[in-house]
Amino acid sequence: MGKRAIDDISTAGHRPRPRDVPSDRAVPALTIVAHPDAGRVGHTLLAGPLPPGREILISRVAPDFHPPGSALGAPLADVFLSRTPVRIRAGEGECIQVISGQGSTALALGGRPFREIELSREQVAAGVPIELADRIVLLLHLRPPGARPITDSMGMVGDSPQLCAVREAITAIVDLSVPVLVRGETGTGKELVARAVHRNSPRREGPFVSVNLGALPRELAAAELFGAQKGAFTGATRDRPGLFEAARGGTLFLDEVGEAPPEVQVMLLRVLESGEMSPVGGHAPMKTDVRLIAATDAHLEDLIRDGRFRAPLLHRLSGYLLRLPPLRDRREDIGPLFHHFAREDLAAVGQTHRLLPTDPYADAWMPVQLASLLVRYSWPGNIRELRNVTRQIVIDNRGRDRLRIDPRLAAEMEASALPLPEEPASLNTASAPLPARRRSTEVTEEELIAALREHRWDLKPAADALRIPRSSIYDLVARFPGVPTAGRLTAEDLARCHRECGGDLDAARARSPSASRSSGREARAK
Repeated sequence: MGKRAIDDISTAGHRPRPRDVPSDRAVPALTIVAHPDAGRVGHTLLAGPLPPGREILISRVAPDFHPPGSALGAPLADVFLSRTPVRIRAGEGECIQVISGQGSTALALGGRPFREIELSREQVAAGVPIELADRIVLLLHLRPPGARPITDSMGMVGDSPQLCAVREAITAIVDLSVPVLVRGETGTGKELVARAVHRNSPRREGPFVSVNLGALPRELAAAELFGAQKGAFTGATRDRPGLFEAARGGTLFLDEVGEAPPEVQVMLLRVLESGEMSPVGGHAPMKTDVRLIAATDAHLEDLIRDGRFRAPLLHRLSGYLLRLPPLRDRREDIGPLFHHFAREDLAAVGQTHRLLPTDPYADAWMPVQLASLLVRYSWPGNIRELRNVTRQIVIDNRGRDRLRIDPRLAAEMEASALPLPEEPASLNTASAPLPARRRSTEVTEEELIAALREHRWDLKPAADALRIPRSSIYDLVARFPGVPTAGRLTAEDLARCHRECGGDLDAARARSPSASRSSGREARAK
């Protein structure tokens, strides 16, 4: 039998893959990946079609981003975002342009500042993380319009169309007795889906028994599943029930079903055909009362071709076929998943407060470069790998106010991440390219004082001159005790400054932060 014929026989119960949604229906959307208020992560703005002349205007005060399943939303509302909006509009063909306009909100891609950029539809479909003011990351992506709101998460984190399709599929089969075959890459959450099916089915009061067939010794696999009678083999000194009996009245989840030995495959096929089984060493058949859910990340069609898996068993297991999308196909779920796992890990070390915003002027707990890397990485291990990476990052940063990622881990992830769009080409020839950002640790105390004095202690132009985020100036002021601030000046300092400037108040303001518009957190709190 040729490969095409084998592929054809495996489509029993096939539902369209979540990615089969026609691309011409997808419209631009923006999902919050990182925000100083971690509770905002995962909120989405469905922009709708972008015909020529229509724009999306993103600012501190508008538009509203909505939590999954909610009609009530809120704007980004971060104090470091400008009220003058960033503009997202249609370009030539199906391209999308992102333009900072006249606002002061700094835009960047992977830490690289830009004022204007044009993105192809293919780039947007893959997902482009846009960094705002070095504090917020919005994932620009495509999403089918009219998505149904989430009424039951079923224990699964995320709001992507792909995950919503999985939930709909589960809802369609929970009250049926048909066997289910869950297919997907390693780490995509196949057992989580099986548990969701069981938990929402009429068998929910019965047991849920999970077994990894790849972990069972081949010579004992049949006895483990179907039980064995006394004397069936050496060491069988009494009758022993198997996992089918343990799952009676409930659900039996067979993970890695492609690893089942040949004799087990024959016995499984009998159960699926007749509802009966025989314990090892027994002759009288027994009725079974379990719902079977099997899962695999193997290409069973290849195993059939090689004679290692039985085609009739694949047919029987596929009473309903449920395919799970890889994490790279649902990038808008990565931010919510990271924060979900981070909450668990922070709770374990007693530091859940790290995710609770207290100071609106403090640096965000999640650096934008880390958030951008997370949504660009390919995640070959899918959700399981994300869970492990989250745990490592949280543990490595115990006691710190801001996350850092190990440079070696960051380099490994960058090597298999989606490439950033090419160097932004200016859409307006009058626009000058922005200079590269600096690390705040590169700024000296003398540079900081000079920049503050030059710009009359106004933090925004001083930060722009130093090529650092405005939020970083607060940390620099706290680090350098020699930087004069309103809170550090004494009456004698002010009198001396007034004398040295010959009574010139403008000159005194240039030398002292006491009368400036913004001289630190203490000035904003007054």
